[in-house]
Amino acid sequence: MNDSKKTSAEFRVLSSFESGKPYFLWDFPGVDCVQELEYQWHKKGKLKAVVRVAIQKDGKAVSSPGLPFGGIWIFGSIHTDELTQFVDRFVLDLKNRGLSSLFLTQPPKPYEPFTDLIQSVLFKKGFVQTSVFSHQFFLGKKKIKEEAQNLKEKLKSQKNELRLTSYRGQIMNFKFLQEIRNWNNERGYAFNLDEKRVIEQVSVFPERYFQISIFKNDHPIAHAMAVKLVPEGMYYFLSAISPSAKVPNCGDLILLNLFQLAAEQKSEFIDLGSSEIESGINHGLMFFKSRFSNDISNKVTWNLRF
Repeated sequence: MNDSKKTSAEFRVLSSFESGKPYFLWDFPGVDCVQELEYQWHKKGKLKAVVRVAIQKDGKAVSSPGLPFGGIWIFGSIHTDELTQFVDRFVLDLKNRGLSSLFLTQPPKPYEPFTDLIQSVLFKKGFVQTSVFSHQFFLGKKKIKEEAQNLKEKLKSQKNELRLTSYRGQIMNFKFLQEIRNWNNERGYAFNLDEKRVIEQVSVFPERYFQISIFKNDHPIAHAMAVKLVPEGMYYFLSAISPSAKVPNCGDLILLNLFQLAAEQKSEFIDLGSSEIESGINHGLMFFKSRFSNDISNKVTWNLRF
């Protein structure tokens, strides 16, 4: 049976890619891979679904290494049978290349509205969940603007009394990244960041990356980095507070600037990230973020052995 004929669809395999997809990090080479492939599903001349896969030296296919997530992305809408055929086709292609397994890290639902359907199809096709990380979100463009105003009023007197100032905007230099690293190390927190790769990404897409800094007497006491992983969303990527800073509610001040930034960028959602690592949950961080979130969605990694 010809699946493409049945759905008037076309399956494509690409080894060179056009830039400009909403998830801009796909424009950068994968980490530790020997080849990258992009599988596409087209119908009536329109792109309906895509997945980018990196082939690694150990014979595994991963979507996408070194990035917050990869997975299957839908453009417009897609029927379950079409999505199932798309998964069948790219799985068969990877099998025929002699690979051992496939890992897909599917983004949380605010990034991909069809993520529930995608994960249902993956489960029915024999994929197994290998990790689940809960991301806390604040959803709603209007609600973000309102929350930014509420936080501003709440923290205004403290900011004035302590003579605190702040900066939020595009990244001017990368000294703040080193301070984030140092402050995390001083607190005994793990800090695994490929700074060279981040700097390269910022240099190519400066409009997607933002710095937030809090100052007391012109000295930095807290920093954060936010990223527009997709045009409609703001991702709270990195942050740290100086261990020597004796400022109450410093985390709240960072989040105030994050919400103000998201409002200025007309973001439809803020992704506060996960409070989990492989060894467990940071309950204090999760509770802190819960004060600034109104939704939770999971980032799930799926594995299929061939």
